[in-house]
Amino acid sequence: MGLPVMPRTASDEENKRIIMDLDVLVKSYNFPYIVCCLGYFIRQTEVWICMELMASCFDKLLKLIRQPIPESILGKLTVSTVTALSYLKEKHGIIHRDVKPSNILIDEQGNIKLCDFGISGVLIDSRAKSRNAGCAAYMSPERIEPSNQEKPNYDIRADIWSLGISLIELATNAHPYSNCENDFGVMARIVTEDSPQLPTHLTFSDNFQSFVDICLIKDYQQRPKYGPLMLHSFFIQSREQSVDVAGWYRDVTTAAIEKQQ
Repeated sequence: MGLPVMPRTASDEENKRIIMDLDVLVKSYNFPYIVCCLGYFIRQTEVWICMELMASCFDKLLKLIRQPIPESILGKLTVSTVTALSYLKEKHGIIHRDVKPSNILIDEQGNIKLCDFGISGVLIDSRAKSRNAGCAAYMSPERIEPSNQEKPNYDIRADIWSLGISLIELATNAHPYSNCENDFGVMARIVTEDSPQLPTHLTFSDNFQSFVDICLIKDYQQRPKYGPLMLHSFFIQSREQSVDVAGWYRDVTTAAIEKQQ
């Protein structure tokens, strides 16, 4: 069992994040693609959360193995993440707002699950009303530069953009905006440049390239929602394909640890 500890502070904003995280975890108990919360204890200065034990997040895993994640593994990651995001939207009216490799976890049995709902937003008429949440490197253009600055709004397709950026990073072992000096530089490139694509010098299937491309359609109104994504040939193929994720995880982590010794 994992036992993360979250400090309680005088900050209303930070305490709100903790409550949101707990609320989503409790509501999603036993959903196969969301990390399971077994219970929690609220103490005077901190909150202890009892969660199922996961082996790693994909951000740390990528740094450990120092090589791209195979397309077949990313297919299973895609199925898990999109299914979890769709569940959050349909069952709880929630948009995640912080989809990135560090919030996608894997266990030693090869299960891949979504976590960290501290900045999730409740959708009003299927739209979120605040843009000050999430990591700039994975933020969609419409969140950075909304069409209406006075009343910024966006929908679940912002998370789809974040997934697309995450897939490129994991498939290439390089974030598409890694050469920027700061968050301002990242956001400027996201808004002004064409959407990033998988590099042509690496070998990817047409289905995977197509899936990433539609996740990163710059005009969010043209970007698909979860329903069409789940009907995409890459998603269907990945869902039905038998992949030994646990065996892959064991092999790459063992090799990486042995190399460090």
